[in-house]
Amino acid sequence: MTYQGITFPDIDPVAVHFGPFGLRWYSLAYLAGIVCAWFLVRRMVRRYPGQVTETMVDDVIFWGTVGLIAGGRLGYVLFYNLGYYLENPFQILALWKGGMSFHGALIGVIIAVWFYARSVKTGFFHFTDILACVTPIGLFFGRLANFVNSELYGRITVSVPWAVVFPNGGPLPRHPSQLYEAGFEGVLLFCVLYFLWTRSVWVRIRPGFVSGLFLTGYAVARGVVENFREPDAQIGFLFARITMGQALTVPMLLGGLAIMLWAAKKA
Repeated sequence: MTYQGITFPDIDPVAVHFGPFGLRWYSLAYLAGIVCAWFLVRRMVRRYPGQVTETMVDDVIFWGTVGLIAGGRLGYVLFYNLGYYLENPFQILALWKGGMSFHGALIGVIIAVWFYARSVKTGFFHFTDILACVTPIGLFFGRLANFVNSELYGRITVSVPWAVVFPNGGPLPRHPSQLYEAGFEGVLLFCVLYFLWTRSVWVRIRPGFVSGLFLTGYAVARGVVENFREPDAQIGFLFARITMGQALTVPMLLGGLAIMLWAAKKA
């Protein structure tokens, strides 16, 4: 039995119009993720006092946001479309046209937090553990925005009743892989990390364990969902049906496991 696919909902990618300008859902997703993360991290350090104070939270969220935007954009340029941006360097600044890389954003946040942790003489992993707990919130909103924008859609399928015909994806139904990622990278990963950090003293006294678990959990979730996601048109498959997204998760997986093992031996 085959399915015709669900018609994509008529959603304007611009949430609010201001004359010739507009505020896009993608921008609101970033804003919602940052605000929710800031609120929840403050609540976490207030409820479970440690080396990180509420004042530090305000500062590290700011610097983390700078690293997020800069790293996400540069990561997309380097990993996914370097040739185009070498020919059109000024387009690197055209953030409103989209094009962000999670792996680049992760590197940017790590660098920003590392420098901030050194400046306040506080353990790096004390910051990254609490930030790891709330990062899936941003991933959740971001993937929903990808769905609204009809981008990063899945591969063609006629075997599932929830397949969607995306406006930018041709006439055939596809996996709504953005929603798969929102569920696994967002909801499921958040529940696991937040529950462990808030409920387990063993985890909280071993800085780095949650950070490693986040890297590992994301790598597994992304690696699996990439099997349903359409490869980037300008790259395609790297080899043996392996996508760029899957290749970039390998160092995350190995690094995450190594950090978890290292942290488990320390208290």
